[in-house]
Amino acid sequence: MKGILVVLDGVGDLPNRQLDGKTPLEAAETPNLDFLAARGEMGYMYPVKPGFIPESDEAIVSIFRNDLIDSTRGQLEARGTDIKLTRGDLALRVNFATIDSLKEGNIIDRRAGRTLTTAEARILAKEINKIKLPCKFVFKPTIQHRAVLVLRGGFSDNVSDNDSTYSKGQAKEAEKIGVFKALDDEENTQYTVNILNEFIEKVFEVLDQHPLNNVRRKKGLAPANFLLMRGAGIEPPKLKFYRKWLSVAYLPLEIGFSRVSGMKVFSFDYPILKGLDSYKNLRKGLRKACKFSIKVLKKNYKTTDYAYIHIKETDLPGHDNKPIEKRLMIEYIDKTLFRFLKDFAPPKKIKVVVTADHSTPCKLKAHSADPVPVLFYNDKPPRKSKIVSFFKTANKKIPFYPKKSPENPEEEKVRFCEKNAKKGSLGGMMGNELFEKVGFLR
Repeated sequence: MKGILVVLDGVGDLPNRQLDGKTPLEAAETPNLDFLAARGEMGYMYPVKPGFIPESDEAIVSIFRNDLIDSTRGQLEARGTDIKLTRGDLALRVNFATIDSLKEGNIIDRRAGRTLTTAEARILAKEINKIKLPCKFVFKPTIQHRAVLVLRGGFSDNVSDNDSTYSKGQAKEAEKIGVFKALDDEENTQYTVNILNEFIEKVFEVLDQHPLNNVRRKKGLAPANFLLMRGAGIEPPKLKFYRKWLSVAYLPLEIGFSRVSGMKVFSFDYPILKGLDSYKNLRKGLRKACKFSIKVLKKNYKTTDYAYIHIKETDLPGHDNKPIEKRLMIEYIDKTLFRFLKDFAPPKKIKVVVTADHSTPCKLKAHSADPVPVLFYNDKPPRKSKIVSFFKTANKKIPFYPKKSPENPEEEKVRFCEKNAKKGSLGGMMGNELFEKVGFLR
């Protein structure tokens, strides 16, 4: 194996008052990441371009040197499930959400409070799939509040979303539900819009007073009574192939992207959400993801040139304004995955790149256009601490060094964080320049 790319979803952040003015990455104790940083280079990256607020699919598509027009979110998500697609099928990414009513259209929670259990999602999906439309369709719940919708037949994808939170590189938390609109004058596009708007109205009728949601209300939980949809696509993604790569992916988007890119995909069944504590579920998923990634690397490093590992959990605390939870997740990944990589990569001369697909600052509760930090471990000699002054005692002068590495007192302590990355020797780059900078090939 020549290289490993680790993407910590949404790990980039901004200084936070709860962390004494530090970012979660800055506040976290990460001796193993810092070990790699001390023996490599740092820089910063705009996943798509400056000023552009990317969704995860746009960032990953760009980092792997594709154009944004080469794929759609809906197609990638659907291809990460077991749904079979044919040309003309319209695929969309879906969130179970909570609204007050169709008439008022106020979004109460974009993710139904993150408390929708796997069993509940399956029950509601079963009812949704009974809806009668002029066409066949498949609605499939995936993980937690996420789902995929596929309309069977010859449709247009030149339609607006009913979820306007992320649009054309901008992000603003939508307060009202949107209406699907045609973006051209074609008859088929208007037909597609009519089907989608009819579907969404029927979904609300089915879900709003469903016994399951009435029980949720009695428990003080947000009812999952609406669907927010985005990323409509009919065309198979046209992405560059990375046949010498393996991928560790466990959410539909990353699985779909990796499959379309020709990678050998390794996945696992994500822990199902049984109770109300979604973060307990996320921590369980994170433990499984780190353990599984280590297992895959151990077994396949001799037969694959590169590995792409995508860790999703670090993004969620950003959306929920939980900086301490984000810090703890970063520390757990450092103690497990990066502790392994610290011992695994150097003797095998494997390069390691650690970065993010986008920043998700806790105080914004959304993605931002801020650049993400980049760490490139390439086995450079670690920097030595330089004497900056002397303490005088009665008999001799004692040298004073800056902060030192706990492992080696002669070595300068290097921290991997946003602030240091912006001053790093790699400098700034666009997402599609990353692989060229670090020498990762297809």
